[in-house]
Amino acid sequence: MIPIPHDAQPEKVSADCYSGGERAWMERGQALRARALGPLLRGLAAAGVRPDHLTLVSLGAGLLFCPLWFVSPALALVALLAHVLLDGTDGPLARHLGIESARGSFTDTMADQAVVTASTVTLIGAGVVGPVVGSLYIYAYLLVVAMAMARNALHIPYSWLVRPRLVVYAWMAVEAYAWHGSLDWVLWIATAALGVKAISGFVQMRKGMKG
Repeated sequence: MIPIPHDAQPEKVSADCYSGGERAWMERGQALRARALGPLLRGLAAAGVRPDHLTLVSLGAGLLFCPLWFVSPALALVALLAHVLLDGTDGPLARHLGIESARGSFTDTMADQAVVTASTVTLIGAGVVGPVVGSLYIYAYLLVVAMAMARNALHIPYSWLVRPRLVVYAWMAVEAYAWHGSLDWVLWIATAALGVKAISGFVQMRKGMKG
């Protein structure tokens, strides 16, 4: 078991990418996951596994999607699913150990963004999605995540936020096995929604800044 000081206090995470409206729901979800994953979390803690370890393995699984897509889309989607499942475990483990921190949240967010970018670039290279919509999706996603973190640091968080990566990931299976050409439309819709949040984020940040 990893020794945790008795007086250790979880670091308050403020510069993460969560909106004000979703934070309460996120905390409820965290409590449910902690109960559901209790035996797993205790086993991981006893084995000396740290949250950053899970984040790195999750990142590796997500990046494995890229070469696997050209070999077998099914295997690539399995790797992406492993990424998502592992990504949902590092946070509960950090809270179980009492070491939740802004540093860990930032690392997790950057790993997520790396997989969003790499998987989209892969689909552009494979000719599955168009280069214009794929590039705009990557840019808009990164911009909104960066603005969300900046707004939280400035204490003017979004009231709600759009993060369509899970929908896009799920739609990759539809694109591969059911409806070819449909992922472009999903990315256009996601990019439009992200664009709206980017514009509103810019406006609100300007209003919240002194001078």
